Amino acid sequence: MNSSKIQRLGSLQLKIMKVLWSRPPATVAEVNDALNTAARPAGELAYTTVATMLRKMEQRGLVAHATESRTFYYRPLVAETAVATGLADDLLDRVFEGSLAGLVSHLLSHREISRDELGRLEQLIAERKKK
Repeated sequence: MNSSKIQRLGSLQLKIMKVLWSRPPATVAEVNDALNTAARPAGELAYTTVATMLRKMEQRGLVAHATESRTFYYRPLVAETAVATGLADDLLDRVFEGSLAGLVSHLLSHREISRDELGRLEQLIAERKKK
């Protein structure tokens, strides 16, 4: 799958993919239930909305289905890491012009970060310096 298509996942598509990554395969009803449980109190999605989105995602090659007793079971065709990499790379390139330091600086300036997370970042940097 082309990473440019992965980068263009909408919010609902990403939420659906997260459900499928956590428990493939899943029916439309199971995906809908998981989304609506997570959405409260933001509002519930209609079953038909989720079914339509899954069909569109299948056309794009993001998911596939198998039929069992007239029920469609959907599974992801793209890995979570591929989507995360595509989205992160797109953000880095479009917003920070490829500057990883700019992205990290922005996050450190505008987000709360625990000592544990800072320690983990320091560890990752130290490991990368050794390479």
